[in-house]
Amino acid sequence: MKKTRVLVLAITALAAAGSMSAWSQPLDASSASAGVQAVVQASGAGAPTGKQADRALRRKVYAAIGKDKSISAGNISVRAKNGAVTLSGTVSENAQIGKVEDIAKSVPGVTSVTNKLTMQKPFGGM
Repeated sequence: MKKTRVLVLAITALAAAGSMSAWSQPLDASSASAGVQAVVQASGAGAPTGKQADRALRRKVYAAIGKDKSISAGNISVRAKNGAVTLSGTVSENAQIGKVEDIAKSVPGVTSVTNKLTMQKPFGGM
């Protein structure tokens, strides 16, 4: 009796798991292409939005800063949200603070820059 009950429960669990991963299929090829076109139109035809756009802008700012060999970008953090860029971290010279901000402002897509960069203190804090 217990073996039968366990077997029935196992089959029921497998059937439930299988039905959870089932996808509806279009009836014919024309409805499939119409569905794909609707998804592409709704997504904006490949234009990055939201987090993707923020990540792309962040990478562009990092790349622009990295092109300037006089700046060590290893201690600089860049955050981007809807075109607003926030710079934080440390630089080795005080003049680099403004320079990094100017570079970030020159990147296409950046609407504003908040500069929280500080000058790195020498070893020992003096």
